[in-house]
Amino acid sequence: RIYRAAGVSRVSIGVQSMVPRVLASLGRTHAPANVVAAVAAVRAAGIPTFNLDLIYGAAGERLEDWQATLAAALALEPPHISAYALTVEAGTPLATDTARHPDDDDLADKYEAADDALTAAGLANYEVSNWAMPAHECRHNVLYWQQGDYLGFGSAAHSHRVGRRWWNLRTPERYIAAVMAGEPTEAAGETLDDETRRIEGLQLALRMRDGVPRGALDADGLDDLVVDDGERVRLTRAGRLLANEVSLRLR
Repeated sequence: RIYRAAGVSRVSIGVQSMVPRVLASLGRTHAPANVVAAVAAVRAAGIPTFNLDLIYGAAGERLEDWQATLAAALALEPPHISAYALTVEAGTPLATDTARHPDDDDLADKYEAADDALTAAGLANYEVSNWAMPAHECRHNVLYWQQGDYLGFGSAAHSHRVGRRWWNLRTPERYIAAVMAGEPTEAAGETLDDETRRIEGLQLALRMRDGVPRGALDADGLDDLVVDDGERVRLTRAGRLLANEVSLRLR
């Protein structure tokens, strides 16, 4: 209720999975019941819209587990769901444990299962990993994907303004200490040159349902991966699975 009184209009809940043993595999300490309670609290506070953030591809997660997560998430009637494949970050314990790395075919099967279930529930895919009911697309994420300006507050938050992006100190302890001492909270940053900004803009646009201008992509031989309407080129569902590879054909 404090958030709502402060003007917060959207909350994203880090669900990851609704299967306890999958949550344990991901190192999460919450339970599915906590998710149900969180959604109830968001609704009770009168916050207009919310997102459930899911992760698939954890070690030991079966297709049936993922389908159970999707069903349990949809039972909460969320207006927005994001579903991201587990990624292996360098320097983490998972990076050195190759037996726990996700399998590409398994990830593809789970992505298609998500798209089937979410589409059937009325949530439309508007970016490779995001589905929403009409008028419930995440305005912040769309702004990010369109290279707009935004400010991030808090530890590890990212910001972008006029071609420069920067990120804050990663740990809450260091961030709070810097704030209390009146010191800068920025950890690092970079300024993009025009060509880098142009290519990144196309890469981001390709992931969205409106796609890219026809002349921006060499679509020769990509018949199953893209749809060309004469003005714009958009990814098919098969293309969404290979979005990074298709983006290599941007020009």
